[in-house]
Amino acid sequence: MSFFQKWKAVAAMIFVELALAVVNALLKKVLSKGMNQLVISTYRFSIAAIILTLMACFLERNFISNLTGRVGCSLFFSALLGGTLTQYFFLIGLKYTSTTFSCAFINMVPINTFIMALVLRQENINMKCKSGRAKALGTLCCLGGALILTLYKGMPLINQPAPEVEVNHNTKSWIIGSLFLFAGSIVWSSWFLIQARIGKDYPYQYSSTAIMSFLGAIQSAILSLVIDRNTSAWFMKGTLEISTVIYAGIVGSGLCYVVMSWCVKQKGPVFTSAFSPFIQIFAALIDISILHEQIHLGSILGSILVIIGLYILLWGKSKEAENLKNSPTTDKNGQDTLPVTSSPSHT
Repeated sequence: MSFFQKWKAVAAMIFVELALAVVNALLKKVLSKGMNQLVISTYRFSIAAIILTLMACFLERNFISNLTGRVGCSLFFSALLGGTLTQYFFLIGLKYTSTTFSCAFINMVPINTFIMALVLRQENINMKCKSGRAKALGTLCCLGGALILTLYKGMPLINQPAPEVEVNHNTKSWIIGSLFLFAGSIVWSSWFLIQARIGKDYPYQYSSTAIMSFLGAIQSAILSLVIDRNTSAWFMKGTLEISTVIYAGIVGSGLCYVVMSWCVKQKGPVFTSAFSPFIQIFAALIDISILHEQIHLGSILGSILVIIGLYILLWGKSKEAENLKNSPTTDKNGQDTLPVTSSPSHT
């Protein structure tokens, strides 16, 4: 295997996290100016659908013939969970908090996926082996980090004047934003599980993402009209809002979703979601150097605990995969059919 083939998935995911950090920083700016969350989602999904449909027509010409009713239903729920609801919850949370803080909740996606699998009996913990104890410890660390992020803001760590939007973030709004971010991380975890199944039934990254974006645009528009019927919210004002929506549509809701879908298919959802801490690192650099936002102690402590728990869990998953690979009962357990238990080494 060549160096490029070995590391292209890693490089692709680092690019995705950097691009999403830029998207989040731009969205924070336009949200602070009063732009509607669902309007942003509708426009960005519409742009992504148009761009990806054109790409799918050239690169995946047989995608229509393989589109079944079951796949269409899965794509509808994929758009609802990974598109409409995730964007809505995340953008509300971003409005009430900061870019770096909101990105910390993305790190909880692998843990949420693991807990959901436990509830659905698709995953188990064997406390008699190291891998089982590691998974349990990692889960507890992440839950503790989530509680710190939600309930403890802490003192500011950078001696610089806080921007006007930060002054308005009182404790109540910070907790409200945290709850929306947590809800967003839950539905985002569900998207990874659904997408892993879609990748097997419908292996067309461009067309599946285009359809998901199209359905997400319709869902976001309907939800926006139900919640707020003010038509003036649909008119964008200024170059920043227009450029943010275009960039978020082409890159954030288009190319990034395509790359993530490809990585889920190639390496599994655990590998793909394991790069989520990078988005917080990139977002922190943008926050401090460009947006001049404040960093608080609670964000740092909670983020460190979440990241430590994340990689303890991933280590446990890796050891479990090694044990299953060496065990004669691997096929009997059927681990390869469960998205949440897919090993990063499986291709």
